[in-house]
Amino acid sequence: MPERAARWGSAAAGEQVRRSDGRDAEALVTLHEACWREAYAELMPAGFIDEVFADRDAHVARRLEQAAAGRATWVAERDGELVGFASSGPPRLAEPPAAHELYALYARAHVWGAGVGHALHEIAVSGRDAYLWTLQGNNRSRTFYERQGYRADGVTEEQPAGRHVRMVRAVGGRAGRDQGSATICP
Repeated sequence: MPERAARWGSAAAGEQVRRSDGRDAEALVTLHEACWREAYAELMPAGFIDEVFADRDAHVARRLEQAAAGRATWVAERDGELVGFASSGPPRLAEPPAAHELYALYARAHVWGAGVGHALHEIAVSGRDAYLWTLQGNNRSRTFYERQGYRADGVTEEQPAGRHVRMVRAVGGRAGRDQGSATICP
């Protein structure tokens, strides 16, 4: 995974993508919640987002643990404010359709369409085959991922937030052939 910072916008505007560390934990939790509220308000059951983020201290602790364990999380920032993030790494599935999983990619609504998502995706996934899960009905994300080369492979999974659709990107034409059910490993 690249260690360098990637530019996504104007250097004069202080826009960059960089690797996150433990110092970002609280800001990442705030960003994650804000992104969910902007992207999922009409797609998730009422009150669900409040429940997910109710224990802020637990979310911060998890981010600190992930940073200490070396989990790759990248943040997009503009003038010192986090406006997006992406996390990726080894697959969580017992039988994954690709050797790399994009766990999360979110950007604030005010930077949608500005190249933040593309820059985060490029540094988090690079040129690898990969897969991800997206909330059914989230047409904005599905369109974005299709532009990055992902295709729904027919696998879905019910989660408390709703049905998730698996999308696979096969850069070399090898991934995405599994049409079965999915089991996420802890």
